Amino acid sequence: MEEEIYAWAALLAIFIIPLASLVPRMLRKRRKNKKTQTISQEEEKFQTPSHDKYPKESKTMSSSKYSTKDMLVLGELIRGSKTFENIQKNTKFNNKELDGILEDLEKDEMLKVQQKKRLLGIKIELHPTDKGFKEYYS
Repeated sequence: MEEEIYAWAALLAIFIIPLASLVPRMLRKRRKNKKTQTISQEEEKFQTPSHDKYPKESKTMSSSKYSTKDMLVLGELIRGSKTFENIQKNTKFNNKELDGILEDLEKDEMLKVQQKKRLLGIKIELHPTDKGFKEYYS
């Protein structure tokens, strides 16, 4: 009988000690998530509905032969997105559409493709050229 009590006490100690360290972490994480949600809700209240994520495209389209989608992708390249995945995430284009746009920009020498050798394989980076900068800001 006494051995059962010690067994239960040991079992409880095994589970209670990790649980005691996990509960404060979970509470901090929950508080942090609530704070970020309230901050984002407050920011949404103050944003004007006419706020455009890409304000420069409307100006450049008047004198440019490129479509708005081309300028969105070129703008993302200029802002620092270097990989296909980052550009796709920011512009919300599908694979085929973005691939076509990037091929057109590369053909017109608006961007250059660099392949870098890494330990886990080849990494492909996209960089805007001087011609791309001039076309975007003209």
